[in-house]
Amino acid sequence: MHKPAGPTLTGVLGFFEDPQSLIEAAAKVRDSEYKQFDCFTPYAVHGLEHAQGLKRSPIPFVTGAFAFTGTILAFLWQYHASATWWPHIIGGKPMNSLPAFVPVMFELSVLLGGLATFFAMLFFNRLPNLSKRAFDPSLTNDRFAIVIESPKVDEYEGETGESFSTEKAEQFLKSIGATETRKVYEEGWF
Repeated sequence: MHKPAGPTLTGVLGFFEDPQSLIEAAAKVRDSEYKQFDCFTPYAVHGLEHAQGLKRSPIPFVTGAFAFTGTILAFLWQYHASATWWPHIIGGKPMNSLPAFVPVMFELSVLLGGLATFFAMLFFNRLPNLSKRAFDPSLTNDRFAIVIESPKVDEYEGETGESFSTEKAEQFLKSIGATETRKVYEEGWF
């Protein structure tokens, strides 16, 4: 693959005044022909994920499954250690002394759940993402924004069949309440 001659256009950025206008705009972008977009906020905005049309994350289910697996494995390991592999009656306790097993069961469930959460987060968020295109540095300030990403070549065709137009995307963002728009460029390749 050859290196492009100059900066590559990666999308169009629109800034909004407040969280409510961002939520309303995100719902309009979701229902439009633009499918590759993202929202940026300085803090969590309740309801934005629904306006974007994002599905519930599977990470909590992965965490729960691995934590439960850790609990079961710890119990089975301790039970077999005390009842099968090294059977000794200590202090009159039965071989299956659940209260004595609880600390290890808890620790292994936390360990497996935590590790599963970390790796599931990397997997489902497709991290590390070395191919992600750059975005405007002012997004890290106290601003609300939507970025409509320009698709890669031959990846986009709107409802009418035309290719991606930055001018059309800028006009669309302004029509849904953006106070300012800019084109975003990728400065180089990794």
